[in-house]
Amino acid sequence: MKLDAFDAALVRELQQDGRVSYQRLAESLGVSREAARARVHRLLESGTVRVVGIVRPWVVGIGAVAHVSLDVEGPGRPAAEVAAARPASSFVSCTAGARAVVAELRVADEAALEREFAVLRSAPGVRGIEVFRCTRLVRDAYSPATDPPATDPAATDPPATDPAGAREAGAEVAPAVPATDPAVPAAPSVERPPAVDEVDRTLLGLLQADGRASFAALAERVGLSQPATRARVLRLLQSGAVHVTGLVDSRAVGVREAVGVGLTVRGGASAAAAAAALLPGINYVAAGYGRFDVVCGVDASDRPALLATLDALRASAGVVRLESWYHLEIVKESYTYDLPL
Repeated sequence: MKLDAFDAALVRELQQDGRVSYQRLAESLGVSREAARARVHRLLESGTVRVVGIVRPWVVGIGAVAHVSLDVEGPGRPAAEVAAARPASSFVSCTAGARAVVAELRVADEAALEREFAVLRSAPGVRGIEVFRCTRLVRDAYSPATDPPATDPAATDPPATDPAGAREAGAEVAPAVPATDPAVPAAPSVERPPAVDEVDRTLLGLLQADGRASFAALAERVGLSQPATRARVLRLLQSGAVHVTGLVDSRAVGVREAVGVGLTVRGGASAAAAAAALLPGINYVAAGYGRFDVVCGVDASDRPALLATLDALRASAGVVRLESWYHLEIVKESYTYDLPL
């Protein structure tokens, strides 16, 4: 289904705070609570929108993130399938760029990263790999660059959608929201995570599956009182351990152009990464070293919009070279983690 103007406004509210109450939605959009509730239910039940918790990598022990470009002789799909089969891969794509396949790996440490590199080097047709080692996730996929906004404690309990919580490749997008402070780091190497125990991990797993689950439903699953559960959920949200957001079927918002971008910069990469995170259409920004200094993800509704974003990146202070690759087929895209339910 296509989104009308009201749906689009509703989605923007859910993207900023997936647990926003129906009353807050009604007040923000100028409609009755019943109308807001009915429209949210329609979007959820149709599968056009899912509200899920995006857990920050450092919360689950991710200490090493790398973007890998595979130089392939012959068809790229077999190598992409090997990469996609690895639990460590969060994103795998066959591209029209200089390298046939790109993949993102998220693992615990450098030793685990080296093991993944060895697997990719041995994939069918792979002549070699080129690595961008991420040291700072300025804007992770489907997450704001800043700490998430305070969550409305009156979140309601619509029907759950897709309890597996896994995102089908290329099927959903979260509309970009302008960041206010993209310099706030999200990478495990520069941000100290809050302490999480097994109850917290269970709550994170439940929110990962259904971001709008009521406090009553969550309390029943973890065996705590509603006030205690509410306090834990709010702590996890306000600390940035999880961001609850609305994921939208890309066909409903008209996203048709998906591109990856690698930037080479003069001087430090942090300023260029921060500037990139503010641009329209940018859904992912990482700073680091290796093949590039900064890697970005771009979504655009059409080629003029894509060109505008790429030109804005080229014009950014400190950028001396831009390389892009068109995602012909996103073989895997999943930012969920193995958490208890």
